[in-house]
Amino acid sequence: MSNAFLSRCSAVIGADHVITGSAMAAYLTDWRGRYTGNALAVLKPANTNEVAELVRLCLETKTPIVPQGGNTGLVLGSVPDQTGNAVVLLLSRLNKIQAIDTQNNTITVGAGCLLQQVQEYAASHQRLFPLSLASEGSCTIGGNLSTNAGGTAVLRYGNMRELTLGLEVVTAAGEIWNGLRGLRKDNTGYDLRQLFIGAEGTLGIITAAVLKLYDQPRAKITAMFALENPQQAVHLLSSAQQRCGASLTGFELMSDFCLQLVQKHFKNLSLPFAQRHPQYVLLELSDSESEQHAMASLEALVEIATEKNCLADAVVASSLAQSKTMWQLREHISQAQATEGKNIKHDIALPVSHIPQFITETDAALQIAYAGCRMVTFGHLGDGNLHYNVSAPEGESDDAFLKNQSAINLIVHDHVHKYNGSISAEHGLGALKRDEIKRYKSSTEMLMMSAIKHALDPHNLMNPGKIL
Repeated sequence: MSNAFLSRCSAVIGADHVITGSAMAAYLTDWRGRYTGNALAVLKPANTNEVAELVRLCLETKTPIVPQGGNTGLVLGSVPDQTGNAVVLLLSRLNKIQAIDTQNNTITVGAGCLLQQVQEYAASHQRLFPLSLASEGSCTIGGNLSTNAGGTAVLRYGNMRELTLGLEVVTAAGEIWNGLRGLRKDNTGYDLRQLFIGAEGTLGIITAAVLKLYDQPRAKITAMFALENPQQAVHLLSSAQQRCGASLTGFELMSDFCLQLVQKHFKNLSLPFAQRHPQYVLLELSDSESEQHAMASLEALVEIATEKNCLADAVVASSLAQSKTMWQLREHISQAQATEGKNIKHDIALPVSHIPQFITETDAALQIAYAGCRMVTFGHLGDGNLHYNVSAPEGESDDAFLKNQSAINLIVHDHVHKYNGSISAEHGLGALKRDEIKRYKSSTEMLMMSAIKHALDPHNLMNPGKIL
């Protein structure tokens, strides 16, 4: 059947865009290089109609489909299993900017557009698309939508749910739903787009989207604050929200160990402080008035924080180069940790008020269970998203330590659940957390999710084995 099936795929998209054999390797291995699946082929459609034709062909032959964008995910959501029964549907050729409406502040883009491509196109029209991720040069809009990506500016602009007005989707039946409407109010029944955003390709295939744009800020100011503990960071956040309001765009928490790793593996990057401190906050203001107005807000914040004993030191970027260095310290944490060795990652969300106690309690529990393990704790404190990663103790092999992954996950995620948090803030569930989520979601919630999946994908061909 496979030869006949692939011949029919070639008739739809052209033989050059049906990849088989060893040429598939790059599309079968996850971003972290820890898992490799198998597939019948990697298919590269050029447009929505070709996607729909391929889906109808897969439905006819009962061939599972794994949609893939930039394959930058961390939970095995965009790679196939090892059975070799599925096809990978690569959406990279759906990479056209379809329209921009600067009066409506919207941009319509194909799912294969790189995030950086959309940012730059918006900027060329004096507009801002505010989603910002470390992988923005390689991740795609389709992948951002499928995982409801967040990034560093959620505090001000929200995640992909808030940034999306309309979608175009190929359903599991191979039909095309054109919901590319740039409306901020549309109360005509169920909000179908919300079903597909964050669904990781398990309900249908997003092929295009209408996204919100914003005016470019007149001024950006970056500052780093040195702190003694996460509780001070929460107090500082509260003061920043009160004093700076909507101009507060980014508020990133980083432990000193995170920045030690960055400086170890990226020796060109240096801290802007004369001495080390336990915690740091990277803060960004995006002001719609002027640099003077932004600086006045920041100076007032520093004065308030000093009076409240919320900081040990503060440095304001005096140039664009220094601002970039501060952001590079934050953005290079994941790469520095990867260079240091394999680690156990956790992408969690908590009420901001509970984060200090969570860190204190969970750090202590992990040290009791795995003495000497090293905590790489950083994240988007402003929206409660913490990357709470655990590295092996000094001198212990990574592979030996990774054998404890399930037990460590249990400790971390049980503490997350204790504080009414989520075990996945922005990476999704994929196959990696598919079974674990059952421990934390109620049976009622799981049944409702299963009912939606069955209604929209009754043959379980859309990215099977992910989420559910």
